[in-house]
Amino acid sequence: MSIKFEKVDYIYSPKTPFEKKALNNISFELKEHSFVAIIGHTGSGKSTLMQHFNALLKPSAGQIKIAGFTLNAQTSNKNLKRLREKVSLVFQFPEAQLFESTVLKDIEYGPKNFGYSEVEANELAKKWLKKVGLPSSVGDRSPFDLSGGQMRRVAIAGVMAYEPDILCLDEPAAGLDPQGKREMFALFKQYQKEGHTVILVTHNMDDVAEYADDVLVLEKGKLLKHATPEDIFSDAQWLSEHHLAMPTANLFAEKLVENDLSIDVNPLTIDKLANEIEEKLVKENNE
Repeated sequence: MSIKFEKVDYIYSPKTPFEKKALNNISFELKEHSFVAIIGHTGSGKSTLMQHFNALLKPSAGQIKIAGFTLNAQTSNKNLKRLREKVSLVFQFPEAQLFESTVLKDIEYGPKNFGYSEVEANELAKKWLKKVGLPSSVGDRSPFDLSGGQMRRVAIAGVMAYEPDILCLDEPAAGLDPQGKREMFALFKQYQKEGHTVILVTHNMDDVAEYADDVLVLEKGKLLKHATPEDIFSDAQWLSEHHLAMPTANLFAEKLVENDLSIDVNPLTIDKLANEIEEKLVKENNE
């Protein structure tokens, strides 16, 4: 089932001196089982948009169709628990949400909250503890005795343990070391491939190029563009005008072109760039 936003507005502090329209006439449709990146300059409305996916915020105008629910300004909070089982959100610093006495209890909390038995919740907690790359030995430890990176993994495991259909990620790798980040993004990508939708808010264009197959570009609360990464990153001037960077591979390819090593396509990732360079050099050697 697709996700559809129809002319969605969101206004903070309406009818007060602090009123601010954070989303303005947003409309788009996302395919099921896609990996979607939401990008835009600071203050563009990315996090506000993200919080609409599981009704932490509800539209001031317009409507959203997601996971079999229709959300609008009149939607009651009474029936949202089922939605939040299907659509889960990982905040920028999810470790701030940890609260249980042990790691396993913290991961078990989500499944138990959505009706899983003690045994089922414990099995899911152990499964996801392993999936996020932590040893079973930390299960009985306090999450607050772990390193910051380990706490982040525990928090992510807690959100993914009840295996929501739609996983929303707001800068989930902030503060992780490069290896930890690669491991977490590999997990998110695998989760998508297994039949889930993943939605990522990020400032990192390399992550968009590497993992996303669909991109929403926001600016000042408006949807500027909805396209593939290839299309988004095909126009360096447009990106610059909207305060967005090119992926590292594209920037490096531009330098190669400046030094007379032409690349036939617009590479989005380092791996693709390396393949292009190899093919170019082999072709030249064979001529």
